[in-house]
Amino acid sequence: MKVREDQPVFSDGTVDLEAWLERIEAKTAIVDPEELIRACRIARTAEQESDHPANTWGEGASAFKTGLEMVEILADLGLDQDALVAAVLYRTVREEELALETVRDQFGPKIANLIQGVMRMAAISNRKSTRDSVFGQNETQGEAVRKMLVAMIDDVRVALIKLAERTCAIRAIKHSPAARRYRVAREVFDIYAPLAHRLGVGHLKWELEDLAFRYIEPQDYKKIAKLLDEKRLDRQEYIQKVQTLITEEIEKANVQAEIQGRAKHIYSIWRKMKRKNITFSQVYDIRAFRILVPEVRDCYTVLGIVHSMWRHIPREFDDYIASPKQNGYRSLHTAVIGPEGKVVEIQIRTQEMHDDAELGVCAHWLYKGTDAKKGGQSRGYEEKVSWLRQVLEWHDELGGIDEMVEELGVDVTIDRIYVLTPDGHVVDLASNATPIDFAYKVHTDIGHRCRGAKVNGRIVSLNTQLKIGDQVEILTGSEASPSRDWLNSDLGYVTSSRARAKIKHWFKSQDRDINVRDGRDMLLRELRRFNLTDVDMQALAQDVNFTDEDSLFAALGAGDIRLMHVVHHAEELTHPKKAKAPAFKTPKKQNHSGDLIIQGVGNMLTTIANCCKPVPGDPVVGFITQGRGVSIHRDDCVNLLQLKSTEPERIIDVSWGNEVKTTYPVELLVSAYDRTGLLKDLMVVLANIGINVISMNTLSNKNDNSAKMTITVEVEDLRSLGRIMTQLSKVPNVADVHRIYTKS
Repeated sequence: MKVREDQPVFSDGTVDLEAWLERIEAKTAIVDPEELIRACRIARTAEQESDHPANTWGEGASAFKTGLEMVEILADLGLDQDALVAAVLYRTVREEELALETVRDQFGPKIANLIQGVMRMAAISNRKSTRDSVFGQNETQGEAVRKMLVAMIDDVRVALIKLAERTCAIRAIKHSPAARRYRVAREVFDIYAPLAHRLGVGHLKWELEDLAFRYIEPQDYKKIAKLLDEKRLDRQEYIQKVQTLITEEIEKANVQAEIQGRAKHIYSIWRKMKRKNITFSQVYDIRAFRILVPEVRDCYTVLGIVHSMWRHIPREFDDYIASPKQNGYRSLHTAVIGPEGKVVEIQIRTQEMHDDAELGVCAHWLYKGTDAKKGGQSRGYEEKVSWLRQVLEWHDELGGIDEMVEELGVDVTIDRIYVLTPDGHVVDLASNATPIDFAYKVHTDIGHRCRGAKVNGRIVSLNTQLKIGDQVEILTGSEASPSRDWLNSDLGYVTSSRARAKIKHWFKSQDRDINVRDGRDMLLRELRRFNLTDVDMQALAQDVNFTDEDSLFAALGAGDIRLMHVVHHAEELTHPKKAKAPAFKTPKKQNHSGDLIIQGVGNMLTTIANCCKPVPGDPVVGFITQGRGVSIHRDDCVNLLQLKSTEPERIIDVSWGNEVKTTYPVELLVSAYDRTGLLKDLMVVLANIGINVISMNTLSNKNDNSAKMTITVEVEDLRSLGRIMTQLSKVPNVADVHRIYTKS
């Protein structure tokens, strides 16, 4: 375990910042020492002037001194100056002694964004663990938390600053209450030690594991620590003897090597004892060496020398150079029967491999399970980890973190999001998930009883798209009662097929009378929206292959048939086409003109009539004009009815073609309660969904504070028209949106 150095202080107990800076500069390059000192002084002043200076973690460690300790940890990793300045200020901002905006003004957006990123990661500190021991833990939950953390990171320095902060936290809780020590240790063990391992920061991983183990399994920790201490002198004499023998043989082979006793980690010893069901005396790495050599070929030369000196144990040999571990770790591991018949473990690696293992300059992550889409735009969790490792690996090559962020940070997207339950458990969802998707992912019964949702403590709409790190609370009723609106894709309540299937299954299992009632209400509401008021329901039911209208309503209520499919059939039935005598004595043939099929005429120009503005899917009839080709009307158009009575010979049959490539103007009537910004909000909605607005007229009534707006938009078909009306109806103060037809 790394021994923490005390911060240099003056006789009055205040920190000697100049001496502290010299210690930092010995570890890493500081471009502008004055900026780092200025950050320290601002943090110290903010703490002194605070009404309630933070006694961070209840251990007498102030936010300011914690920041200095974080800088020392990060300096060991060779991080750049921006990261160190952010580390100095982070706890002061977190404890609300210093405003983030002040940091932004004083030090710029880069440092402020780093602090903000670390604070986003702090969301998982509220999670509650249900585990009581190190073994038997829920690995899936821990992995989900780590995935959430990685998904939240846009800059690798954010992760490293958070690891440094958690290292300070667990160092400081020695005298805290037992419950506090356990909670911090559990969080560190489950989340941050594995994250350090994933990022390849070996020396932080080992320290975090040992300190967490100390508070999670205190009796086992003390037992192993005592055994190590009792045998320390004998072990040191033995190690010195073996080290001398190895050095002599390596020098004979003219290989440069540095031999050192390897650090003993209490948790790794205990884990090996449990995993292999062995006693302390059978743990080989109690007596261990690490041999560092210049080249890879020297690793195998030294391995041959060691095996020629003592008999090796075959099952204890691992070649992680030829086959690196998942996190990029490389080394040769062997165990031999050394002098006096005692087992000795030896690790052999190059200096570069050693730096990679200790400081996080990792090899490429061999990830799996990422389905790259065309163009390489799909970047899942494992790819994000790979990206983070590349940032670390390229640190020396590019000479600074800023260049790396600029080069690498432009195209990192997330295909999954990770959100928290009120108890802090992590739930992974598709990137466009809503609170209802979340509810059904947690439990089917919670989904069925969902009445509302809170995100980060605020009540939100059930079709709100969730974001990474959101804490979601589902408000439930006493009885299951999903809404049929959830199945309407235009409303955006449900995005996952799993939730949709659960909702459909619930409706299918309900009483048929309820489905009939709800299905009828749903269909009538949608028909009114499309201005289809005179529909023969019995004929409509037969047209979509049901024996009677109640069967149709029941199927709609149970979610067995799509609502828009029925609406299309209602359009056709409400205005049936009538056979017309051909206007010209020529053989009937079909001519495709644009998006229309014109019966019985040659290649003629077609125009959409402004009076009724039909769209694909509407029943239409053509009228041969003088000089403007065929004018296309809805077959219930008032003008067309008049033309039929006065000039029936110019009426021809037309129908829509198979491929629609153009848009068509449609008029909508929006009824709303007037307010400031209403028109702007409507325009923003239409712009966001890519709809072209041809014209708009507004009429306000000051007496009842109402507003009616006639909006002419261009649409492709009835389905897109339905989506437009749905989006407009969601604008605050909008009471009704439906289609209208202009009469002339």
